[in-house]
Amino acid sequence: MLSRPQPVGILPIPAGLLVLPSLPGEDHIDPDLVRHCVEGRAVENVPAPWLFYDYARQGDLDSALQALDGFENDVADYNRFVLSPNARSLETLRAVLKGDLHTLLEIAAYNFGMNDQVPGVEGLNGELLALALMANAAAAMENNSPDRAMTLLQEAVAAARVASPWFAAQLLGQLAAICRTQGEPSRSHALSHYRDAIALISNASMPEVISDLWMQLGMACQETAMGRDDRMTEAVRAYQEVLRCGLTAEAHPELFALAHNNLGLLYLSMRMSDGGDQLRMAIAVQSFREALRVCDREATRDLWASIQLNLANSLQYLPSSHPEENLMQAVELYEELVTVRKKAFDPVGYGRILSNQANALAHLGMFPPALEKLQEARKLFEWHNEAELAASAMDLVAQIHEQVATSAGRN
Repeated sequence: MLSRPQPVGILPIPAGLLVLPSLPGEDHIDPDLVRHCVEGRAVENVPAPWLFYDYARQGDLDSALQALDGFENDVADYNRFVLSPNARSLETLRAVLKGDLHTLLEIAAYNFGMNDQVPGVEGLNGELLALALMANAAAAMENNSPDRAMTLLQEAVAAARVASPWFAAQLLGQLAAICRTQGEPSRSHALSHYRDAIALISNASMPEVISDLWMQLGMACQETAMGRDDRMTEAVRAYQEVLRCGLTAEAHPELFALAHNNLGLLYLSMRMSDGGDQLRMAIAVQSFREALRVCDREATRDLWASIQLNLANSLQYLPSSHPEENLMQAVELYEELVTVRKKAFDPVGYGRILSNQANALAHLGMFPPALEKLQEARKLFEWHNEAELAASAMDLVAQIHEQVATSAGRN
């Protein structure tokens, strides 16, 4: 029998399949020590039998294997297979391992693609049962059975909640992700699953896991807001929590950029009132600027382009005592964007940028370049059957000609 609780399911595979042996003189595992190992906190004098797990947690699988040298028992043999799976070891261990370890071996083999049969769950409980149910849920999703997968994940959460709240929280995140792909009321249920997951590990030192849950909650609130102020407010709070959950912009620039970008979009989409319009739009612009500051243009080009476009669009309508400066900056941002959004790969998106840039140019009174860009945009829209966009471009052309004619009449 394995000592419990085990840290299975919490870390990415293969570390998430490893099990900890009981320590000499102990018949159970100290949950606090397990918690420290799982959360990546410094553990003074890591027990020698657990060194392999600490290396695996850090991604150093070679050192993890070396740390198992000298330990000859069923648990060590199982862990060696997890760290270096091969068909020969699998067949040998199938004949040797008994009870929970034998079931875990089949779960590991299934995860490594060495066993097509979905693992059984008989005789398991707690976090080990949750691990088996998670594998079964993955199989259900592969078979296009999301309802079955959600049921299995709910059972897995119930099994892990007391023994391993860290694992239960991540299972809730998986459950919520599936709910978001389904119709109502499943999409609304996703929100409660994310909230439950965050509450389960709110005191844990797992900033990457917690930040991801906050991010997903914010996105789920945004997806289901439909003008609801409470959902939008909750989304704002969620993104703010992402930014202050303990991660750094230098180490996680994409996450920070996405959170700032989504905050900006939220502020722009909130219900407007005379008193708060200008402030919200200013905050949105600042959020987009901050997102661009931390976003890596080369590593995350699509995200960078989306943020750049959001900033340029918002600058056009930002109430300001110096609107010309904002419009000129918007024109420059659009100009930089067309070097990324290539016409050949995204002709409609390229045309949208040209239309938006033309609008800014027109507001600056720079009519000839505005008309030139609108004509190119119109052609792209017509060639790709975007009749409404083409009509909108022509409406702006007509407005510019009317302005030119009015101006000429005054002179």
